[in-house]
Amino acid sequence: MLNSFPVRLAGASKIYPGCIIAVRDLSLTVAPGQTLALLGPNGAGKTTTIRMILGLAAPTSGEVRVFGRDPRDAAARVRIGTMLQSAEMPATLTVREHITLFSSYYPAPLPVADVIRLAALEGLENRRAQRLSGGQRQRLAFALAICGDPDLLVLDEPTSGLDIESRVMLWDRIRVLAARGKSIIITTHHLAEADALADRIAFIARGSIVADGTPAEIKARAGTRELEAAYLALTKIESLEAVS
Repeated sequence: MLNSFPVRLAGASKIYPGCIIAVRDLSLTVAPGQTLALLGPNGAGKTTTIRMILGLAAPTSGEVRVFGRDPRDAAARVRIGTMLQSAEMPATLTVREHITLFSSYYPAPLPVADVIRLAALEGLENRRAQRLSGGQRQRLAFALAICGDPDLLVLDEPTSGLDIESRVMLWDRIRVLAARGKSIIITTHHLAEADALADRIAFIARGSIVADGTPAEIKARAGTRELEAAYLALTKIESLEAVS
């Protein structure tokens, strides 16, 4: 049954040289069709956790599995679509050329026209990446994440730099993909975004999960109606407990 989870971390820890503990004994699952928002302050362990899920970093101890496999296995990686803030794009390729190239990496990609429509890139198909605005580049990055029709989407700050209209549009597209049964992991500093999109939220602080549940459950635990207040209360509690 455990292997039926698209993502499973069991007691995963990551220690970097110098005894820097980025993640400690972290256990987490993502169910099929679930949208999880992984939230935490800078340096909390979010990026390392995502890197382990993507197979970009191996746990020092514990286990990380994606679709029951080591995330470095090709059979697992081909089922993952990723949108990272640090991604670079060849400047001289057009939007269509980028999508066509990335689609070729997957065994059963979406039609290019569908990807362009889902990412709201109509009219930009022949524009080179170097001539795209920041928001348009974000939408292209989203297109490259979904073009392979992945079963798991990992979206790192997907609406960073977008205007309100583009942000709402991307929220709608993420909901469409979730309704199709995709499992989605989102990291974001926009707590309203997490509240709007996620059916489950996990707060991470000092390398450990300190709260995990639906948005309503998280707020109830903190005794507040606002996710931002819950975030501040729960991550602060963890910091104080760790010092004491």
